[in-house]
Amino acid sequence: MEGNVRKSAIAGSWYPGNPKALRASIHDFIAQVPEAAIAGRIVGLVVPHAGYAYSGQVAAYAYKLLEGKAFESVIVIGPSHRLSFRGVSLFNRGGYETPLGTVPVDGELADRIMAGTSLVSATPLAHQQEHSIEIQLPFLQYVLGDFSFVPLLMGDQERRTCKELAGAVIGAVGQKRVLLVGSSDLSHFHRYDQALTLDRRALAYLEKMDVPGFLNGLQRAEFEACGGGPAAVAMLAASGLGASRSKILHYANSGDVTGDRQSVVGYGALIFTADR
Repeated sequence: MEGNVRKSAIAGSWYPGNPKALRASIHDFIAQVPEAAIAGRIVGLVVPHAGYAYSGQVAAYAYKLLEGKAFESVIVIGPSHRLSFRGVSLFNRGGYETPLGTVPVDGELADRIMAGTSLVSATPLAHQQEHSIEIQLPFLQYVLGDFSFVPLLMGDQERRTCKELAGAVIGAVGQKRVLLVGSSDLSHFHRYDQALTLDRRALAYLEKMDVPGFLNGLQRAEFEACGGGPAAVAMLAASGLGASRSKILHYANSGDVTGDRQSVVGYGALIFTADR
């Protein structure tokens, strides 16, 4: 990390490092998504965070719907894969760099979120090697152009953390037009048919916007979601900001890409919308 700009940790591996190739890759993913209209105001998304070769096509089903839309800010919530810590880490100043440029942090909104709960702290170093937030940014840059954002990294995904973070987000956003992005994959390393069974359970709760059912299911291991906390926070906060509907846009797993059905990872794309 140089100054307050977080350098990319995954460009050239998880997605193309060359700007032209990266734009072309995202363009191709979005071009393969059928045209579809979504009624109402888009409040939030749940999208996967694997390498683009595996989950980029699934994510494109959500990101295509953002074309032509404008938001005052974006909040991206991801799980911490590399570091273990309590609460939520906030990168509150500077920006995240990708091959498509640097996305500035919305410091004012970040400060308001941090003021809303003691579980959120400004610890930028926790973000240095994490992929779950960065992987979303090139898609957002492609469909939204210039925007500012708040990156929130969850060190634990306990019920209290989810509820307090969602409450802080709702209070901080107020009447601003903000997009929520929950970064989450689904089941990991099961046979194809078993993955389908597990992932359908998770998606059923998300489609109903059933936060208690989703959190209980995670706790009881009815299904898996490595970003279950971020998905729950996006769902809770979206509801608090007026969303009343959820729609599953697409589902696939790595077996659909590689042909290997012995050990797969599941990916889903969902959208939360409000009447107005």
